[in-house]
Amino acid sequence: MAEAKKIRVTQIKSTIGYAENQERVIKALGLGKIGRYRDHYDTPEIRGMIFKVKHLVKVEEI
Repeated sequence: MAEAKKIRVTQIKSTIGYAENQERVIKALGLGKIGRYRDHYDTPEIRGMIFKVKHLVKVEEI
């Protein structure tokens, strides 16, 4: 069975001044401060969350 791909999501911008739902998505991704990162499996659910806050995060494949 193939290993699932992982991605690293890094917050690069503050949520101040953006909609509250975008701040909730950042928290759900495990972020909250600039420079924090979390590794997630590359799933459609995570990609959808990233799409909502793509202007606040950087995504890299691991």
